[in-house]
Amino acid sequence: MRSGRLAAPASKGRYAAIIGALATGGFVIGLSEFAIMGLMPNVAHDFHVSEQAVGHLISAYALGVVVGAPLLAILGGRLRRKTLLMGLMALYALANLLSALAPTYHWMMAFRFISGLPHGAFFGVAALVAASVSRADRRGAAVARVMMGITLALVIGNPLAVALGQALSWRYAFVVVAIGALATAACLAIALPQTKDENNTNPLDELRDFNSAPVWLSLFTGALGFAGMFCVFSYMATTMLQVTHVSERWIPFAIGAFGVGSLLGAQFGGWMTDRLKQRAIPFSLLGAIAVLVIYTLAAKSSLLIIPAIVLVGTMGTLVPIMQIHLMDVSRGAQALASASNQAAFNVANALGPWAGGVAVSAGLGWESTGVVGAALAAIALLAWCLSPRAFKGHVA
Repeated sequence: MRSGRLAAPASKGRYAAIIGALATGGFVIGLSEFAIMGLMPNVAHDFHVSEQAVGHLISAYALGVVVGAPLLAILGGRLRRKTLLMGLMALYALANLLSALAPTYHWMMAFRFISGLPHGAFFGVAALVAASVSRADRRGAAVARVMMGITLALVIGNPLAVALGQALSWRYAFVVVAIGALATAACLAIALPQTKDENNTNPLDELRDFNSAPVWLSLFTGALGFAGMFCVFSYMATTMLQVTHVSERWIPFAIGAFGVGSLLGAQFGGWMTDRLKQRAIPFSLLGAIAVLVIYTLAAKSSLLIIPAIVLVGTMGTLVPIMQIHLMDVSRGAQALASASNQAAFNVANALGPWAGGVAVSAGLGWESTGVVGAALAAIALLAWCLSPRAFKGHVA
């Protein structure tokens, strides 16, 4: 699946339809990924397990993303993008329907792993399609609009899914996801053109192009830089209760504030990408360090904690920036590299909470997660800045 455009930049109507369909897929995926976090007590009660055990279901999904992102991108390299995206959504619908019907905890874990498999490949290929139908100087904005779907799921979809799950059963939330995935596949069938000029890729050639210093540096930078956000987000509720000393009623507002920040950050990241190219990466990391330090300082103030959480959410600038950069430096492995970006962010989802947990266990306090996150982003920035320009790859 080469880097060539689907054709010329799409007309305004066609462009809106394509981006809308892709963003809908992002919304559905975000709904499935985040809903279980708010329905932990319900799932735990149904399966007669602890909430910590339900946390393993989240880890199983993340592992599915890490495994499935490169694997399905390679296996789907000979398929047309339209066919691959529709197939990924069909698989997502099936896996979430099975999750809704899971008879036991262990079956649920297997189905959550399968649900994670299409996640990274969908976003990777969706980013390629979005960039291919936009003007050359608007690729970042196009990718950011696709990623907006997952942030809207966090802000709007997740509260509604949790309300549905609490009112009826958590299983209905996954039924809704399955229906949404099928609806997305139908939208893609209508919106995407079935082009004939896409170049199929040889898996060995794609792996050879992928295995390059610029690609690995980009993935390392994204994973380490983004880990700081998860370091804070994972312990945000506990920090607010133990350090800020606010009521539990503040937690939903904090999650919404984080989602708003993510939405703004992703759009700003697309704008930065179109204007600064790879120079947007160090600026984004500097911003991440700043907001994480601000969060640490604001953690004890009930007046400042919500604005600080919005700022932490803006670390989403890094998502479209790294997505476009990987597409630019990966030559003939664009689909694989773009999908692997999602795998890198899920590695960050594991690394950040672990690093924050180490700091808290050492007695540094819950607010120390901001400092730890800033340190991770600083290491990513240092690695990026010390690497020769040739190592990063040339981006026009």
